[in-house]
Amino acid sequence: MLNYRCQSKLAVLMALGITTTASLPILIAAPGTAKAQPDRIGQLFPSQPTPVTPRSTQVSVPSGTIIAVKSEEAEKIVVTPDETAPITLTVTQPIRSSVGTILIPIGSQIEGELRPVEDGTQFIAKQLTLKTSNRELPIEATSAVITETETIDNGTDVSRILKNAAIGAAAAGVLSEIFGDIDLIEVLVGAGLGALSGLLLGGSEQAEVFVIYPETDLDLTLDAELVLR
Repeated sequence: MLNYRCQSKLAVLMALGITTTASLPILIAAPGTAKAQPDRIGQLFPSQPTPVTPRSTQVSVPSGTIIAVKSEEAEKIVVTPDETAPITLTVTQPIRSSVGTILIPIGSQIEGELRPVEDGTQFIAKQLTLKTSNRELPIEATSAVITETETIDNGTDVSRILKNAAIGAAAAGVLSEIFGDIDLIEVLVGAGLGALSGLLLGGSEQAEVFVIYPETDLDLTLDAELVLR
């Protein structure tokens, strides 16, 4: 009888032990299952990378840059104080970036006009044409104000003023009045210039003109940044 009871208890304990042991993996696995769930959700909805917009590189010439120029047409320009005259200038020295890249090459052209200002005349640039690409760009640049005039009268050595000069329309009209019956076309092309000094004046006795030497008088200063690209 005793053996039967012992066997029964042993059977019950073994049954409980088996049940407990079998349940243990379930109790341990349950937290692991709950913990893994957020990871699976995160994989289903991955965050999208922010698109990167490429940045364009601006190439420009800063305000205040000095541009050396000359006139291909003549070594000097003659205009009256109240005259506005269109002029094309040519760049004589390259403009480079801080690392040496040529931004404005020699031979590029700058179109603008000589314009009367208070007490003088000044070149106002309007358009730049790059030598290498023929690209046309608006440009804001000015020369220094030229204030010194020359007086043409009976004793003036006119050949000194007019030789190799480009004459503005208003200045040509003034000269025509001064020299009266002299063929102005011959004067402007240089024929007989040496004989003009001391000739009798025509309708006017004298005239004030600006005699401008572009290579020394018309260095341009950029008044605003020049964007090339």
